[in-house]
Amino acid sequence: MCGIIGYTGYRNTQNVLIECLKRLEYRGYDSAGICLNDTDSTLHRIRAVGEIDALEQKLQSIDYTSSFGIGHTRWATHGAVTENNAHPHMSCDHAIAIVHNGIIENFKTLRETLEKKGHQFQSNTDSEILAHLIEEHYKIEKDLKKSVAVSVSEIKGSYALVAMSKDEPGNIVAARKDSPLVIGVGDNENFVASDIPAFLQYTKRIIFLDEGDIAEIDASTIHVFTADGKDKKTEIKTVSWDIQDAEKSGFDHYMLKEIYDQPESVMEALRGRISDFDYAISFPDNVETILSQSFSSIHLVACGTSYYAALLGKYLIESVTTIPVAVSYASEYRFFGKNNTHSLVIAITQSGETADTLAALKEAQRNGASTLAITNIIGSTVTRLADGYLLMQSGPEIGVAATKTFTSQIMILFLLSLYFSLGYDEIGADEFHHHLQQLKTLPRNIRRIFDTIDDIKQVAKILSKTRSVFFIGRGVWYPLALEGALKLKEISYVHAEGFPAGELKHGPFALLTKETPVIALTHRGKTYGKLIANIGEIKARGPMVIAIAEDTDEDIEKYADMILRYPSDTEMECIVPATVILQLLSYYTALYRDCPIDKPRNLAKSVTVE
Repeated sequence: MCGIIGYTGYRNTQNVLIECLKRLEYRGYDSAGICLNDTDSTLHRIRAVGEIDALEQKLQSIDYTSSFGIGHTRWATHGAVTENNAHPHMSCDHAIAIVHNGIIENFKTLRETLEKKGHQFQSNTDSEILAHLIEEHYKIEKDLKKSVAVSVSEIKGSYALVAMSKDEPGNIVAARKDSPLVIGVGDNENFVASDIPAFLQYTKRIIFLDEGDIAEIDASTIHVFTADGKDKKTEIKTVSWDIQDAEKSGFDHYMLKEIYDQPESVMEALRGRISDFDYAISFPDNVETILSQSFSSIHLVACGTSYYAALLGKYLIESVTTIPVAVSYASEYRFFGKNNTHSLVIAITQSGETADTLAALKEAQRNGASTLAITNIIGSTVTRLADGYLLMQSGPEIGVAATKTFTSQIMILFLLSLYFSLGYDEIGADEFHHHLQQLKTLPRNIRRIFDTIDDIKQVAKILSKTRSVFFIGRGVWYPLALEGALKLKEISYVHAEGFPAGELKHGPFALLTKETPVIALTHRGKTYGKLIANIGEIKARGPMVIAIAEDTDEDIEKYADMILRYPSDTEMECIVPATVILQLLSYYTALYRDCPIDKPRNLAKSVTVE
């Protein structure tokens, strides 16, 4: 959840830590802090409540000559948002400093034991336990790596931990379990962070730490060890992202930039997977081996926006196969999900580090199911855990509200459904080829949505003044209604709910008033007539109806008060441009309400704690 950075090298460490933290602020922005050494080997800690700017102001009159340091930006999970609770945390003798992401489940017992030994705690966090535990073991081990290894063996829970000691200048130690950490490999400098964008301006060479790994890093060497202390060979991978991919590129917000990235990100999701020569879909060999099995069922597990993509996936797969598809929140599935050796479980997670989704995947494997992951981050935990994985290939997404990763998830699920369809007779060869051709038109259709910004802004101004909004749809448009409602509520703070259009009369009608706009997602498919009837029922109760409809649909003008148009196509191909309308609608509503769009309150980009 929180953002972690560690640096050792030749640059101005203070400046490096701040720059890296700025690129991690999407992971948390309650408070931030850094710790670095000085020429006398003293550790200096500077912390501030609020965003990185508050910390940077504190540092304006400070410039330590430091060769290494650690930093943290916090999303509070244990302990209030105060400076004392901000990271880094330090040992009683101020010789050791740590930053931590995760949850220590046995912190109360450990704290009581340490307090009996004379340790005094300065915060209400569970993370501070680690600083005192390492201090206690350092008295015996006289070695930071060994002290960290013994300390984490006593921890129950999850951790991404980076530690430094004043007695080991230039040396930092990192450890992970159930929370991500990656090493950035530089020239005469090295980094460790919770996410790649942190150090992308300095290096594209990456080492991904596995579960239980402990790493010892200085400016020129990197040693990785397994949990039992054995040396481990590691592979250095090179990411293709440029730092510009993680910048705003002139846009006011990351979210808007990432919405406008979608013509390219949609094409990237297709790249290498569609053959122009033989009109076929291809995946990596190990994925095709998985998909070639005979499954009695498919189960999709995910959280948040990825869950709504999974719901769309259910409609897509069941429309072209006879395989029953179930969808579960990962947080529920991990405790209540049931599978067998003839099931395929597909886990969808943008970061590849979502704690509940990883736990659900492990549960599926314990039950003997085959597993496939859809993620955006190569080398993330889910890519190493699942039997196979498919990358979204979206590039970095910084805005907390998922945009381009959602449409990329839809693209991959669409490709999977078409791939499955080859073994069934639900669609013919001509229809299959038509879908492949139409997928290539999506970037153009998305750009056409950008030409309707003035219409979208007009609707957004109305929504910005309301207290509650309903979204309705049928079939594949129902999950899209849920996603539209989620986007609106999470960045504009307007209460919003999504419903299957036919369900309003079974309760939600009680909440409808003239002041409750209803956004109807329409397409002239088999449920169009039913949806029009639902709109009539809504209009009879007085609310404004805003339709999102095909640009060739003239009938909708008889029923809707306002209309936002997307290019007409087959239903499946219309989902993506309609999604872009919903994203822009939420963005401009939040803009008119003066909300912190990239940093919605109480939310963080990656939910890596349970």
